[in-house]
Amino acid sequence: MASFQMPSSDTKADFVRVNFNRIASKYDRFNDCSSFFLHRSWKNRLVEEIEAETKGPIRVLDLCCGTGDISIRLERSQRVESLLSLDFSENMLEVAKTRLERPINQGRVKIEWGDATNLSQIKSESLDAVSIGFGLRNVNDLDKALSEIYRVLKPGGVFANLDVGKVKNPFIKAFADFYFFRIVPLFGYVLWGGKNEMFDYLPVSSLYYPDQEGLKSKLEQTGFEKVRYTNFVFGNSVLHIGKKPNRP
Repeated sequence: MASFQMPSSDTKADFVRVNFNRIASKYDRFNDCSSFFLHRSWKNRLVEEIEAETKGPIRVLDLCCGTGDISIRLERSQRVESLLSLDFSENMLEVAKTRLERPINQGRVKIEWGDATNLSQIKSESLDAVSIGFGLRNVNDLDKALSEIYRVLKPGGVFANLDVGKVKNPFIKAFADFYFFRIVPLFGYVLWGGKNEMFDYLPVSSLYYPDQEGLKSKLEQTGFEKVRYTNFVFGNSVLHIGKKPNRP
């Protein structure tokens, strides 16, 4: 951990894109190993929250979709009418396209390259829900990304964000930090077949990402209301839910 230097805000986007392209074929196995498969249930919960917070058919954007793990779950929902999955790692998108080939051919799902800080291809107030899974901390401008998410949501639309959190209990935190910063990269090295700085970046990036209350505050400052969060595994991961206010 100590030897890894985070990229600057000017170079972060390129660093993340290039290195996610490199590890795309290993990423799903890395998530399974590093979370002991728990990330699957957390992603199921994200979809359940979107269903609970919306009514009728749902038009949804899975932003920073990666290999399509959450997109697959959203596509299976009977409530989802249309799904757009965006990411700026081309190789991640190729994996997602393979996994979602049938619904793509049916016209139910679209997968496109996109930048979370500039969703110019999406009309304002056109979506019922936006989801992100372990991607928000990778954007180079968090405020811009949140502003764009807010813009594309309809009044009453819901934003569901799953990412790393901060453990508060000092005893659990000591163990969690040792695991996250020392052990988790080793899973990546084994899968990769050698050292790869992207598996160092993933834990270290959490140090520059808001804690649970910090992100809640940012969402509220953006304009979201009824913001709440659910901790998983003592706060190692966290799911934030926020709603765009309905107009009077």
